Amino acid sequence: MKNIVITGSTRGIGLHMAKVFLENGCNVTVSGKTSSSFKAAKVALADYSSQLLFVPCNVQKRREVETLWDKSAKKWGAIDYWVNNAGQNAPYEYIHNTGQSGVDAVIDTNIKGLIYGSQVAAANMLIQGSGQIWNMEGLGSNGMIQSKAILYGTTKSALTYFTKGLAKELSHTPVLCGRLSPGMMLTDFITKGPDGKKAQVLSDPHFIRFFNILADKPETVAQYLVPKMLKNKRQDAQIVWLTNAKAFWRFMTAPLSKRKLI
Repeated sequence: MKNIVITGSTRGIGLHMAKVFLENGCNVTVSGKTSSSFKAAKVALADYSSQLLFVPCNVQKRREVETLWDKSAKKWGAIDYWVNNAGQNAPYEYIHNTGQSGVDAVIDTNIKGLIYGSQVAAANMLIQGSGQIWNMEGLGSNGMIQSKAILYGTTKSALTYFTKGLAKELSHTPVLCGRLSPGMMLTDFITKGPDGKKAQVLSDPHFIRFFNILADKPETVAQYLVPKMLKNKRQDAQIVWLTNAKAFWRFMTAPLSKRKLI
């Protein structure tokens, strides 16, 4: 039985990954920014209560990340997989119109939170002699530039560089580090802005068409990613859901397809 910690797992892809891990007999620590964020997750995962631990954690604060490890390790005995999934979306606007609070929130969560999680997991996994760290890629990880999304894309580009570098530093150790590439998904990152209101990008008809061709529901992606993670034995692995071949096929068949997520 594997023991899993997933940051930002009270909703979206994190929550659905937690469910698939649980279905595979794993123990899972679900983490969100505040205790109040656990309500929906506890309902969604109610059938697996004996395999669950809920720990609030703001990944922007290193001490809270350390507490997340400590409480999880105390509960499960060891941590086999640590998934840095917590993320912050950015306002859909040009960077020169983005305020300081928006910049700080995205950088502090997507970069500093990633680094803190990786530091804490790597240090403790080296002590216990095993473990895997997985980081969640996104727009920008492959170098693609999208106007009005370059702040978020910058953080995901940094994530890819950092994860490859961490894998290199861990290459002669029993700790593995890899990347998850989920593609586009129908989550709050798409439907809502940082303020919780309807996302501005949903008013762009070109984006809507593009999204309906390429995107998937998070539960579909989770069912693919988790089994691959559980079988992984490679350093610097990348698990890709939306491959270039799959994307090409979807564009080619788009005129005949009835896919409509939004």
